[in-house]
Amino acid sequence: MNVEAGASMGLSSSRGIVILLDLLLVAFIINLVLQPLLEPDLGWHLRAGLDVVAHGWRLPDTDPYSHTMPDWHWVEHAWLTDGLLALIYQGMGAFGGVGLIVFFGGVAGLAWWTASGIARVPRTYRLAAMVGSLWVALPFLGARTQLLSLLGVAVLLRVWACIQQGHRQWVWTLPPLLLCWANLHGGFTAGLFLMTLLLSLSLLLTMCVERRFCRAALDEPVLSWSDLGYCAIALGLAAAATAVNPYGWGLYVEIYDSLTDRFMLETLREWQPVSLEGWAGRAYGLYLAVLLCLVAGWYRRVEPVRWVMLLLVLGLSLRHWRNVTLFLVVSLPLVAELLAAVAASCLRRAPLLKERTTPVLLVLTGATATALYGQGLEHLDHVWQSGRAPERYFEQTEYPIEAVRWIRSHRHELGTRLYNDYGFGGFLLWHLPEERIFIDGRMPAWRIHDRRIFQDYVELNRDDAPQLAVLDRYGVDWGLIQRGTGLAKVLEGHQAWQTVYTDPKVVIVRRRS
Repeated sequence: MNVEAGASMGLSSSRGIVILLDLLLVAFIINLVLQPLLEPDLGWHLRAGLDVVAHGWRLPDTDPYSHTMPDWHWVEHAWLTDGLLALIYQGMGAFGGVGLIVFFGGVAGLAWWTASGIARVPRTYRLAAMVGSLWVALPFLGARTQLLSLLGVAVLLRVWACIQQGHRQWVWTLPPLLLCWANLHGGFTAGLFLMTLLLSLSLLLTMCVERRFCRAALDEPVLSWSDLGYCAIALGLAAAATAVNPYGWGLYVEIYDSLTDRFMLETLREWQPVSLEGWAGRAYGLYLAVLLCLVAGWYRRVEPVRWVMLLLVLGLSLRHWRNVTLFLVVSLPLVAELLAAVAASCLRRAPLLKERTTPVLLVLTGATATALYGQGLEHLDHVWQSGRAPERYFEQTEYPIEAVRWIRSHRHELGTRLYNDYGFGGFLLWHLPEERIFIDGRMPAWRIHDRRIFQDYVELNRDDAPQLAVLDRYGVDWGLIQRGTGLAKVLEGHQAWQTVYTDPKVVIVRRRS
């Protein structure tokens, strides 16, 4: 949106205050992107990375971490990311956890900054848009490898913007981008989808303009046939480059099998439709409502390719929680442009504001400083503790670090085949690396014949009648279970099981001889 000139009217004076405001916004962003190490899947990513590095970057053929599916041919989408995490964790020694926090925070911040850079507006508006977007994204931030795919999407959109501006040479960055992306995270398929969508929409737009089906004055570039041809060639090369990974085209097969697993999609929250229940849903609903108001009030551009892309990604975000952050990144440039348009409109309609730019900026700076102060140092203290002394930090969380310590000193009193809750699997692989677990976040779509571990897990944890036969089927002889759950209550009162440890978080049971 070409609002840079108008928007900068209120920022041409009082540069010192603007710089201070920008610094406060950056501090706010840092506060948002740095999150404690609470992601359940971090543990198995880190364990896999440490083992890959220890074995000379040789990947296992089958699952080395569970006793329930040891014969499953495991395809790890994020194998290179796992290795990078391990190098950071090992290389920084006692500060390894801090290194992981900074890594994921840096990836998130870079993704949002790269996407905001597409908007051709002053920096302050881009930073303000980032703060609002990251605040909505808070439930999805932290030590999540998905952030690397969000960075990939942001880079891809930036490349596309350069191509639209006539910088054809940027098209050749697509093959190396997708090559790296395919080895860093399985979300590279979103990049291929998005690029195919943009290219197809641009092709249709070019055809409509040439045949004069489109009579309105367009506010986005129309690519020439030669530009479209180069984009198609580069996209084909990029798709071929994604096959350069340890699994070849088998990576696509595994991703397809996972994304078409109906039971997983219907059971896991991240694949369920967005609802307004809970803070995350209400925050996203507020974001969409504000965006709609801004569009209705200040958006007057004709951009068919952008319209379709935004609407399609919006639909995907409403269909699956997992795609909420995707829409936040894709819509970020528009939000920054609209904020600048609002400011320019206010200055035009209220000349008094132009004369009192400095007081207005002081009010905005004071409000930002107050909001940042409201965040407090407590959050950053939690972040530091989780990185510097994770075991002590986990005492404040629902993770069973106390039970882990007890297991370490009483391992001889327990069995050989562990049962653990789904959310504890990655944590246990991190803190009890010698144990083989029952299930973790890698395994919802794993199935060999009639052995389907995630469905068996759900049956075992039915509130009305836990199916204890599942434990017999997998030869489980001891378990670490969240206290108060239906399964914990049943096993605590079962004559074939004995409770050997309990605390406010979990119980540990073992099968009687």
